[in-house]
Amino acid sequence: MPTEEELFASVDALLREEPQLPPPAERARLREAAGVTQSRLAQALKTTLQTVKNWENGRSEPRPPRLVAYQRLLEGWAERFPKPGTAAPAAVASPIPQPIILPAQEQVATPPEAAAAPAPAPAAPVARQPEQAAARPASRPARKRAVPNAAAPYRHGPLAVLDGDGTAYGSDGIVLDCPAATIPELAEWTLRESGLGAPRLHRHGRDADPLVVLTASAAVKLGLPERLEDRRGLRLPEDHSVVAQIARAKWKLTQRGFGPWARVYRPAQANQRQCVQLAILPWGALDSRAWPGTADLEPAELAHVLGVYAQRVITPRGSTAVSGLELMTALRPPTRAVRDAATGEWASGHNPGSLGTEPVDPAPPEAPQEHPVAKGWTGGFLDEEAYQWVRDVQLLSDEECLLPWAIGLDINTAFLAAASRLVVGLSGPEHVARPRFDKKIPGSWLVDLSHIELDPRLPSPFTPTGQPPTGPAWYQTNTVAYAEELGYHARPLEAYLRRETGAYLDPWHDRLKTAYLDTMADLGVTKDLTDERFLAAMERHKRTDPGPAAVLAAIKATVKGGVGKLRERPQGRHYRDGERWQALQRPTWRPDIRAAVISKARVNMHRKMLRTAEATGLYPLAVLSDCVVYPSPGRSPLDFLPYTTSGKPLPGAFRLGPNPGLAKVEGVQEMAWAVDLMEKGLNPARHIKGDGHDATFDEGE
Repeated sequence: MPTEEELFASVDALLREEPQLPPPAERARLREAAGVTQSRLAQALKTTLQTVKNWENGRSEPRPPRLVAYQRLLEGWAERFPKPGTAAPAAVASPIPQPIILPAQEQVATPPEAAAAPAPAPAAPVARQPEQAAARPASRPARKRAVPNAAAPYRHGPLAVLDGDGTAYGSDGIVLDCPAATIPELAEWTLRESGLGAPRLHRHGRDADPLVVLTASAAVKLGLPERLEDRRGLRLPEDHSVVAQIARAKWKLTQRGFGPWARVYRPAQANQRQCVQLAILPWGALDSRAWPGTADLEPAELAHVLGVYAQRVITPRGSTAVSGLELMTALRPPTRAVRDAATGEWASGHNPGSLGTEPVDPAPPEAPQEHPVAKGWTGGFLDEEAYQWVRDVQLLSDEECLLPWAIGLDINTAFLAAASRLVVGLSGPEHVARPRFDKKIPGSWLVDLSHIELDPRLPSPFTPTGQPPTGPAWYQTNTVAYAEELGYHARPLEAYLRRETGAYLDPWHDRLKTAYLDTMADLGVTKDLTDERFLAAMERHKRTDPGPAAVLAAIKATVKGGVGKLRERPQGRHYRDGERWQALQRPTWRPDIRAAVISKARVNMHRKMLRTAEATGLYPLAVLSDCVVYPSPGRSPLDFLPYTTSGKPLPGAFRLGPNPGLAKVEGVQEMAWAVDLMEKGLNPARHIKGDGHDATFDEGE
């Protein structure tokens, strides 16, 4: 029989072990009984929303120091909210989930058409051997080997983040065991076993290639260097061992080579693509400006963030600018299957409403000066850019200078709002002499708007500098239409017009708007809030969870970058002046469409400023792209924004809210601070956010 001392020693040893938690379902029950949301619990434990979700569905276990705090919280809830019909229980040990491995099958990848088929019931898992399970730490989520499934080829989501130990974290919390030791093996595994990929966004489009994101440890394991030495070309040298491995295995790389975003592919077989996209994190695949905070996320959390973006926007295909441009094509595919009436056979034909498959050269005034069509052109160029304007300090009144505060209002995704119901040209330009202006025809018009006199306390709506034009100049249709809206008849001297038109950007706008609003709702900012509650929610929205905040930033960068990519300038060390560059081969290289979006956004901003001035007598101090700075008697925009007698926002003026085109607070500073910057020739809108923040607007070029 054991002695009393031996028994006490055994008990003490148990007490020294890690705290044991109730089963995942009980954790969720206790939290819900206490009326606490998962987001609130994540905030209390200084972790992410996805981590709490993983704890409550058994995909992962908390680790110290959160483990002890979480156990204490659960024990407190268990005393207050015992299970019905039972006394308040002590914490129940949670069984460690056994890793499972499904039987591997040799099977070719599935045709994209199978993506819509319902998934069958999962096969019964086969448990690993006990010694294998014991080797895995108790807090590590169970992994399983991916198996081909003809009925559900994309059952594991659009992407995975691969860590150095062979663990691939899927976007829906799935954890896969990836045995690949080389890039060719990784490509084979991804296409044949992983179950990664996403169905097409349009019935005439194509399914998204699977994306595998490599952490630093995974990159090293697969033979890649920790740092990309070629910082200008951003690619591995052609004689690198990994590039040689890819060639020996009969895989290919695109013309971009093996860089931060690499595509490894083989020619399609039976109309089925064989392409895998890789994102190399240590090489800067995720720009911190577009994906803030993601460098600090664990692989599982990063997979969730990227998965939300893929679900709401598109599977990332490079920078957010590249993804924004690719989204346009994915939602408006250039071709569709058409039946030949004579032969009855199917062939590829033009998809109405798209830009087609062939690139279209711009008109000379629409092109950047490097473009071949602009060589020798002396007739002036289209200058439809975003505002960069500061009011002359001599035009500040004493009453304005005595106001205590300067408030910056930022227009939510101004370019996205401008893209809504925007009619653009789908065909090439046609030159017309002495045309009659028609606001329904997209194009570029040479017209003299210099005689139009407007209040100098407002920027001119016709130039990005806000200064009045000095003579005839080229304008996009929206700008000339606004001149007529202000009561001035336009008489164009000549024009380049597009007769085939359509709202090409509508699906792009609708998808990104929904993604933006859904992500704002994740952060607690919804469309039903009053102005007071909206301002309070915006004060705290980025402090709730870094995951949705990163998704929100990426969506906004997708909008601006996608518009900018429509006029991508020459890049790379091999470019020579006067040559055509690679971007010109894209049907989506359309500087005229970019000009239409920016022109409408600038006109929308001027219209709001004019309406606000008419209603309140207040005029802006400065404008930078989608941010406008106003003098204010108080620290809140509610102190100067116009409202109707019924308390509703004045139609046509600035209005607070989360929707694209509505406004939020960018920053608040003292009026003396703003005037000091203006006297130095600086733009207060660039610095209104404070904390050393220098506002910039990247057009994606």
